[in-house]
Amino acid sequence: MEESQRQKKIASVLQRDLVDVLQNAATQGGMQGILISVSKVKVTVDLSFAKVYLSIFPSGKGKELIEGIKSNAPLIKHEIAQRTKHQLRRMPKLEFFIDDSLEYMDQIDQSLKGKDNPIKDPSILDKRKKS
Repeated sequence: MEESQRQKKIASVLQRDLVDVLQNAATQGGMQGILISVSKVKVTVDLSFAKVYLSIFPSGKGKELIEGIKSNAPLIKHEIAQRTKHQLRRMPKLEFFIDDSLEYMDQIDQSLKGKDNPIKDPSILDKRKKS
């Protein structure tokens, strides 16, 4: 089922504000050289939940950062609610996930450039997990 215009609008508002909040929190927390990007936000039909997909560079710190972000989700939700109080009546509950699509594409690219050809031998590439 396709997203409604309202879902798309809320997702774009959340995405824009989440980028600011997360990047500011990272720099104020003393994390230099870490880039947090909100790659996608999907809002449910009833507008009560929002799945937030984050790309974190360098990817080695991804699991550690996503755990910190999940533990601070109520604070992040409050900050976003303050920013969007004139645009949203109710703030959706935020669920954070790591977006590993860039790593997956890079793995395919590296495999194509290497001596092993995943087109001829598909068992070379790991199966992509659905989240």
